[in-house]
Amino acid sequence: MISSYAGISPKSDLVLLEKLGEKLAGKSFLHVNSTREGGGVAEILQRMIPLLESLDIKPRWEVIEGDDKFYDMTKKIHNTLQGDMDTVITDDMWEHYYEVNRTNAAKLDLGADAVLIHDPQPAALVQSRNSGHWLWRCHIDISIPNERVFSKLLPFVKEYDSSIFSVAKFSRSTGIDEYIVPPSIDPLSEKNMELGEKEIIAVAEKFGIPMDRPILLQVSRFDRFKDPIGVIEAYRKVKKYNDCVLVLAGSPASDDPEGEAMLDEVRSYASDDPDVFILLLPPFSDLEINALQSMATVVLQKSLKEGFGLTVSEAMWKAKPVIGGAVGGIPLQIVHGITGFLVHSVDGAAFRIRQYLNNPEMAGRMGKAGREYVRNHFLLTRQARDYLALWYAAECKDEGIVFEMDPPSPGEVGQVD
Repeated sequence: MISSYAGISPKSDLVLLEKLGEKLAGKSFLHVNSTREGGGVAEILQRMIPLLESLDIKPRWEVIEGDDKFYDMTKKIHNTLQGDMDTVITDDMWEHYYEVNRTNAAKLDLGADAVLIHDPQPAALVQSRNSGHWLWRCHIDISIPNERVFSKLLPFVKEYDSSIFSVAKFSRSTGIDEYIVPPSIDPLSEKNMELGEKEIIAVAEKFGIPMDRPILLQVSRFDRFKDPIGVIEAYRKVKKYNDCVLVLAGSPASDDPEGEAMLDEVRSYASDDPDVFILLLPPFSDLEINALQSMATVVLQKSLKEGFGLTVSEAMWKAKPVIGGAVGGIPLQIVHGITGFLVHSVDGAAFRIRQYLNNPEMAGRMGKAGREYVRNHFLLTRQARDYLALWYAAECKDEGIVFEMDPPSPGEVGQVD
């Protein structure tokens, strides 16, 4: 499978992947998260597991199970770690969190040479570690967390050998080694491969989306932090001067209990505007998302808070002009004025949309620059390379091998030295 990326991914990434595969061949690599569908973590794992297998590594992917009370509580953890200072998580909620993790630890096979635990939901599994190098992969911004919540989580984090963040500014001192590994997209996946015109038109007809006018698109979960209401407001401002349509598309995530309420709010706010298309797509609607991004004139990710926002790289890979909220990992992907525009407000988003619509030559130039930026920094082969390099360096620590990763800044990506 790794040979399939030749001519697409940077050659240096492929060479290093093969070398690391030789060093780690036959060893087991376990990933654990909270859902197999919905959200960027599950999407990356669906593609990374086969890639690791092609390197003769033995990867596994386990998913913890919980009830509604557990997912409601872990959503609160997610929000409070990102800065929600008002939400209170009671002792009873925490005890339920511990119990769900203990139950899952008893059912799951956690034995592996390397274990990568994704996000807060399964973080307490570390108490049942019995072998291998354990890493905690935090996909959210915990730089300014609710301290009451962070103090409850920190004892678990300290039991890991190291932690991984998507962006340097997301991190928080935890007392263990910390590394920066940005997420990625797979250029060979159904979501990111090049589509023919007939396939794109078929999806437009399926959803009744007219292609005779500019299409504004945002693909994301229906989450308050993705600001779908703000996207509608920006569209309405643009609509006064440029005739266009808006598509808001997303899939439900099984570990997000707030999604349905947000979707109802968005539908109500759209007020039956015939030029606003709100699409709740079933999981694994990769072809449809690809076609929507391919037909779009401008792609937005107007987040108020964001882990990384892989939809930005997806759109850039398709050479689309993008507009993103200047939060989270979006500034790592968008080099303002070169590969896209960063915005701080509804008015700013509307201004940049009109700038793209009124200057198609500029939009095309920035779209091409964005595609090359993604090629060099945000493809799956680079992320797999980083994970294996971390693992190999950990195994060789006693041999004096030192591994360093420079923290990224806007427009840059930390690289393996």
